[in-house]
Amino acid sequence: MNFMKAFLVGGTITVLLGALDDRFDLPVKLKFVVQIATACIVVFGFDVRLEFANIPFHTYASIESWIAIPFTILWIVGVTNAINLIDGLDGLAAGVSGIAIATIAVMAFIMGNVVVALMSLLLLGSILGFLHFNFHPAKIFMGDSGSLFLGFCLALLSLLGFKQVAIVSFLTPIILIGVPLSDTMFAIIRRWMQKKPIFSPDKGHLHHCLRELGFSHRQTVLIIYGIAAFFGVLAVIQSSAAMYSANWVTFVVICVMVFFLQIGAEVIGLIGKTKRPVLNLLARLRMKVGEERGSK
Repeated sequence: MNFMKAFLVGGTITVLLGALDDRFDLPVKLKFVVQIATACIVVFGFDVRLEFANIPFHTYASIESWIAIPFTILWIVGVTNAINLIDGLDGLAAGVSGIAIATIAVMAFIMGNVVVALMSLLLLGSILGFLHFNFHPAKIFMGDSGSLFLGFCLALLSLLGFKQVAIVSFLTPIILIGVPLSDTMFAIIRRWMQKKPIFSPDKGHLHHCLRELGFSHRQTVLIIYGIAAFFGVLAVIQSSAAMYSANWVTFVVICVMVFFLQIGAEVIGLIGKTKRPVLNLLARLRMKVGEERGSK
């Protein structure tokens, strides 16, 4: 019951914030203050927070309040803004959010959590109805009120997954929304390396880089859908493995995810056009192998 109240109150505040931002273009700092205040209302007013976690290669651990509270606030604010940041092409934020929420619904059914499954399906139905008119060429647009609300919903639904201590691993929600989170992470790294303000806008996001590679608007969105679906499959595998304490699966999932993230970021140019350490290393190894074969 507390979760539903937190969902309604926090979601209402988030939609109002987004609507005001769409109308008046609010300062970034003000939006962050309101988002942090909303997260605090959810955490302190309705006692929604991370309590337990199944950390890979470790037993189930109780999380101390001094860690759980700031982590929960950071999670809500971070995921809310991550969805907002990828809302750069027609149908992109709605489609990626829909894939993530569909994955949550699948995991909820696996866990037998009917309430979360039904909430996810209701939200997914709304997204699909909107996406029909929002896909390129879009007839309607969600604006910040829609993207921030979707981010908030994803944050809370995935946070509820954290509370399923006996089933969901600590890493599953992070994998679940890997596309917006990784895009945000690479944006922060890119701006830090370029000595630019972290919150300054740029044209280095995933969808921008794909467009620069020559993909059309529709192709770019579909490629990112595929990446989001890939992360969704990894999340389901990780969640299922956590049910049976198969820590080796967790290790494999982490390795696969990190490898493809790094390679993809270097190929696309998410960090920078010349920052390709892994690809350069692989090229040198390939040249060395070729030289050794030639000498034989």
